[in-house]
Amino acid sequence: MSAVPTFTFLGPEGTFTEAALMQVPGAAHATRIPCTNVNTALDRVRAGAADAAMVPIENSVEGGVTATLDAIATGTELRIIREALVPIVFVIVARPGVEISDIKRISTHGHAWAQCRLWVEANIPNADYVPGSSTAAAAMGLLEDNAHYDAAICAPLVAAEQPGLNVLASNIGDNPDAVTRFILVSRPGPLPERTGADKTTVVVPLPEDHPGALMGILDQFASRGVNLSRIESRPTGQYLGQYFFSIDADGHISDARVADALAGLHRISPATRFLGSYARADKQAAVVAPHTSDASFAAAHAWVEAILKG
Repeated sequence: MSAVPTFTFLGPEGTFTEAALMQVPGAAHATRIPCTNVNTALDRVRAGAADAAMVPIENSVEGGVTATLDAIATGTELRIIREALVPIVFVIVARPGVEISDIKRISTHGHAWAQCRLWVEANIPNADYVPGSSTAAAAMGLLEDNAHYDAAICAPLVAAEQPGLNVLASNIGDNPDAVTRFILVSRPGPLPERTGADKTTVVVPLPEDHPGALMGILDQFASRGVNLSRIESRPTGQYLGQYFFSIDADGHISDARVADALAGLHRISPATRFLGSYARADKQAAVVAPHTSDASFAAAHAWVEAILKG
């Protein structure tokens, strides 16, 4: 990256994504460009207009963020170089003079709505949902003269920075322990060093739909002792019934067991896309059985070579 890097992120300012970006060393003094959607943020990186993009990929309540999963699975290849975890806390805001009893329409991002649905049903049961591009955008939209909704669900930071918004209720999330995972994505380059607590992300197209096809993919990891922390299927968008699998595996590609698993994947699905090996945000080291350690792989290869040499 350049001396003063440029980062894009899912905006506007004040989103949880910007909070994730601020965990990156130097981000506070970098050029930060909010984008209205994930594709725009990533395309600026692909075009060289930004060094990296911070985008959401997974939520502990709602699962994978489909816009990100699809965007990094296609197009010019990108690399995940870092991840960040952000605890998610929601408030509901409105313009001065609006009370909870006045609310008929609420706007927010779809993932936020899903995480606050029970609270809304209990407190504003007749309110309609208006989809927003982000939680911050929904809140900022309330300040416009032509706002077509009465309230927004957003992060506390957005409400604190906008004097024209009143917080009507705090901590309205249905799960107080909700966390969203974000990834920092750049163009391909040198990989982050192995730390011992790493994660590898790949996209694996299903090469042929037949009984046991998914098992063949999973066996590449299982037989080498590689644990999967996430696996999701997504349609390729080409034909009905064609899917790819987005997978997070414990370990770094420089780990022998992970490298061997990826080689196996490539044999059965040559279009497999490597998206990166990077340090886990929670710093939890993978549990490695003795027979899947680097030393065991090296000893096994040495044994075979000795046989071949006679």
